[in-house]
Amino acid sequence: MEFAGGRCYSLAVMSGEYRTKALLIAVSEDPIPVQACINRLAPEFLCFVVSESRKDSIEADIQPAITTMPQRWDWILVEESASFTAVHQTITKSLPEMLKTWGLQPGELVVDFSRATPAIAAAMALAGRPWTSQVVGLTAPGSGTGKSDMVEVGDRTLAWQEGNPWNEEAVPARQEAALLFNQGAFSSAAKRFRRIESLVGGSLKPLYHALADLADGYAAWESFKYRDAWDKLKTAHKALELASVWDGPSGMSSLLAGVKQNLKFLESIVMDPDDVKLPVAYDLLAHAKRREGEQQVDSALQLLLRALEAYAQYHLWKQYRIKSWDVQVEQLPQDLQEACRSCYSSDVDGKFHLPLQAQFRALSGLGHPMGQTFANEWTKLKTLWDAAHQSVLGHGFQTTKADRFRQFYAAAIKLTNVTEPNLPVFPKMTL
Repeated sequence: MEFAGGRCYSLAVMSGEYRTKALLIAVSEDPIPVQACINRLAPEFLCFVVSESRKDSIEADIQPAITTMPQRWDWILVEESASFTAVHQTITKSLPEMLKTWGLQPGELVVDFSRATPAIAAAMALAGRPWTSQVVGLTAPGSGTGKSDMVEVGDRTLAWQEGNPWNEEAVPARQEAALLFNQGAFSSAAKRFRRIESLVGGSLKPLYHALADLADGYAAWESFKYRDAWDKLKTAHKALELASVWDGPSGMSSLLAGVKQNLKFLESIVMDPDDVKLPVAYDLLAHAKRREGEQQVDSALQLLLRALEAYAQYHLWKQYRIKSWDVQVEQLPQDLQEACRSCYSSDVDGKFHLPLQAQFRALSGLGHPMGQTFANEWTKLKTLWDAAHQSVLGHGFQTTKADRFRQFYAAAIKLTNVTEPNLPVFPKMTL
């Protein structure tokens, strides 16, 4: 067993004490290695790949020698053909449905094509790839590569070979997942990393589990689930630090540095007991910019309006103890009080709710610099303001151009007096 990041992973060593979930095995003219492989792995589910001429050997020679019978077994009949295409078509017609019926998950299939013809071996490898986590075989001593166990089968000595092709294939697969992460498709990236985790060997599982947790953390952040994001990123950061010590991917250090900065930002939100939090306004502004980068301009505009409101709400509360969602009318400047009484009362709870523009007018009347900047710049802001409200996600039916967002974003930066380093930036994965 190996331990990493508080988790325990089995190395899946093939022994008599370990029962394989499912085995896909080719039947050749020699039944002895087939018997030995099945008895060594003791699979719960067993599928033979066999030609019509050797089908009888299963019940006559192989089945009687099995020491632990599988729960279910089946076969796929293939032609003894040199045509890879023909054999592959036959296997792919039957194998996926069979494994689905057995309830097999990725990583739970072991394949033995060591005695198959080249065409059958290639077809088995390709057809079983989405589920395969081990390739095994009993071969003549010295015919394989690397260290192998010697197995006594009757009066014969065979070499037990095993390996996991996904340990190498995981590298391009994780690069595809990293690309999804960098595009902001965090949930999709997490699913890819979880799939890789299910397929690679035990020593590599902690790395991919941590990368999946990391992607899940950023997915939670994108949904404004700050506590969930903070918890996920803390766990992932710790595990990835361990992975980097043990020769992790080359881009790990820059990724970890970015995650560490993000954790500090999330902590400033999660650990702040106040109802109105300035870092949330920063996050909304950064979120708006990310949406515009993904060509979601209408969403970006609405987030920008919400960011401005969050800034206004923060300053109203922090300096004047005014809650925009529950205003005490006498707290407002004199020229806003009558409008508040007549226009801003809720029919549901009777509370006074200040809309966004009124929040800035209140700040202006109270002498706050941001409110006064808003009042002075209103004639310039109005066109941008109207564009946001007339967008499809606002209150209208117009598609907004990206230039409008960029103009409004620049105006918002000026209005709030925010500097870009205050805004959180998601890291990029290079794996």
